[in-house]
Amino acid sequence: MKTLTTLLLGITVAMQLAMGQSIDSKVYVWADLPVVKKGASAQRPILEGNTTDFSHLEVHATTLPPHQAPHPAHKHDDEELIIIKEGKLTITIEGQTKTLGAGSIALIMPGDVHGFDNTEEAPATYYVMRYTSRKPVDLNRGRKAGGSFWIDWNEVPFQPHDKGGIRRMFDRATAMTNRFEMHITTLREGLWSHAPHTHRAAEILLMIDNKAQESINGTLYPSAKGDLIFLESNVPHALQNLSQGNCMYFAFQFD
Repeated sequence: MKTLTTLLLGITVAMQLAMGQSIDSKVYVWADLPVVKKGASAQRPILEGNTTDFSHLEVHATTLPPHQAPHPAHKHDDEELIIIKEGKLTITIEGQTKTLGAGSIALIMPGDVHGFDNTEEAPATYYVMRYTSRKPVDLNRGRKAGGSFWIDWNEVPFQPHDKGGIRRMFDRATAMTNRFEMHITTLREGLWSHAPHTHRAAEILLMIDNKAQESINGTLYPSAKGDLIFLESNVPHALQNLSQGNCMYFAFQFD
């Protein structure tokens, strides 16, 4: 059954790309993702298609063996977000280099030369989100907002609140977005993040610890560590922690 599910998921992703289909608001389950060998690395395609604000959006995960690079340093016309899932990844952007651990992120502006290396003794797994806006790319807007950057998980303060707490990653414009906001929520056992609601910005949730259920258009879907939840603009949604103890997840909105 899992083999059939994996095959169907791969076909669905290929159809979305070929037909330019809108991306479905749903949970993309880590355990069901097909694994594709690409050089020394292994890739898991997660989603690909278009959204309200992006003419093209693609998300995949790469697992890189020790002392390997996925490709030479390069640049491209779209924008790229990296989220490290496991291990450590050395990232170079325009000649500046930093090694980052799990929970850390990097955002790379169009045209900036960048590359990745695993210089450690253990594999590194990271999510890659690449996207192109429907509106004209505004490189000047992205540069004024700070250009390409990375954020080390260890340098982001935890701010407790009555439902758990939050780590605020960034909130700014980019070359492809009017606003891109990312944070990490820690949610206490049994609680809902909030009542079902909508907002103009599309949103992605990425489970990084424990399990939850996501309400999408009034239907409940289970979600566990590694799963990605895509929520299109104005789709009603909410998340409940189903774990014993806290759950934790990335949440990022963009328009």
